[in-house]
Amino acid sequence: MREEWGDDEGLASARRHRERHRACLARVRAALDSFRPDLIVLWGDDQYENFREEVVPAYCIYAHPSFEFGPPPHNIWKEPPDKRFRIKGNVQAAKHLASRLIEEGFDTAYSYKPLHHPLGHAFANAIFYLDYDRTGFPHAIVPFAINCYGRRVIAQRGGLPIFENPPSESELDPPAPTPRRLFELGAATARIMKESPWRVALMASSGWSHAFLTAKNHFLYPDTPADRRLFEALRDGRYEEWRDYPASAVEESGQQEALNWMCIAGALSALGRRAREIEFIDTWIFNSSKCFLVA
Repeated sequence: MREEWGDDEGLASARRHRERHRACLARVRAALDSFRPDLIVLWGDDQYENFREEVVPAYCIYAHPSFEFGPPPHNIWKEPPDKRFRIKGNVQAAKHLASRLIEEGFDTAYSYKPLHHPLGHAFANAIFYLDYDRTGFPHAIVPFAINCYGRRVIAQRGGLPIFENPPSESELDPPAPTPRRLFELGAATARIMKESPWRVALMASSGWSHAFLTAKNHFLYPDTPADRRLFEALRDGRYEEWRDYPASAVEESGQQEALNWMCIAGALSALGRRAREIEFIDTWIFNSSKCFLVA
């Protein structure tokens, strides 16, 4: 942490950190463009953006014809906050996936229009970062929202922990889906889309452990050892370690957003695929660890 902080409050480390991210993002974007998918099924979390007190589904497929959204706040590209971007959806493919998952025993929610927010930042940011050079993003997406934040999605309103008078156990929400269930969901999604008439890429958005979710580290830094164990299992194709990962460990290590990657691990297992390119970027001061994978 001291090394990253340096003598400039982390500025030089931030530049190096960003360049590592940019290099990995460029490799992912190149793989997508080379594959030329008809659509991308994109797993991401909703942090009290679209789903609030009215309804919090365990997971939900967005069957929208298109998505309009704004840039991240204070973004590196200096895009104005009122500017709007549009990306294509695929209603037919989304409905096909939802129907087949329901037939296979997954009680999948689906959406034809947004509730409170056009597109959560887990999805919008993935598009922005994969279009880092602002040349455009031509691929259609089918967002697949996962309730990663579970017991804290309403209790914390999708934000930072409540340090003073935090919610009691009885005030917390029902839990997120278990890693095993999401692993199975990802596996079923991979099988269904492989048999579909579309050329489909599967992608998971988000970082892994987050400092602001890791109470055992006093909310100062992420749980890098826990992330590395998941990374090594993914790198080596030991997918059963992802499937059998305890839900309690997810919360303890601040790995709520890694639940999106449980779906990817299940998909890789079902397809018998191994990582062709994989990299792990950890940090002590920039909130969350990141993983990049192309298979």
